[in-house]
Amino acid sequence: MAIWVDADACPKPVKEILFRAATRTQLELTLLANQMLAVPKSPWIRSIQVPKGFDIADNEIVRRVAAGDLVVTADIPLAAEVIAKGGKVITPRGEAYDAGSIAAVLTMRNFMDTLRSSGVVTGGPAAFGASDQREFARQLERYLAK
Repeated sequence: MAIWVDADACPKPVKEILFRAATRTQLELTLLANQMLAVPKSPWIRSIQVPKGFDIADNEIVRRVAAGDLVVTADIPLAAEVIAKGGKVITPRGEAYDAGSIAAVLTMRNFMDTLRSSGVVTGGPAAFGASDQREFARQLERYLAK
């Protein structure tokens, strides 16, 4: 079992929670991004820099993920691909997606994308806050306990 992070847009507090969890549980944690990332020196933590480009990091995560692995991402199409390969997904805000929920989430994402494409202003997500951080930590602990 390993943890993969779509790290380009992952909030720093979430990364710090993941660093502590990987060290504590001795699970392999890999952050993928199109830029260099500073990670603690640990045999359990590494970062991989991928070339810049559309979905390069996402495609690399899908290529490497195995059934039972956890992926941390806010990217819903990536989450759907991970789940199709038997992986688990938690967003940085602590939402857990699985085979039973991802279809509805993907449909809503596509609907909102269509609205935005037609000029409807839908707004963006709320700022990442302490409650999001707590919910992420709670969902991560739930996954690690299994």
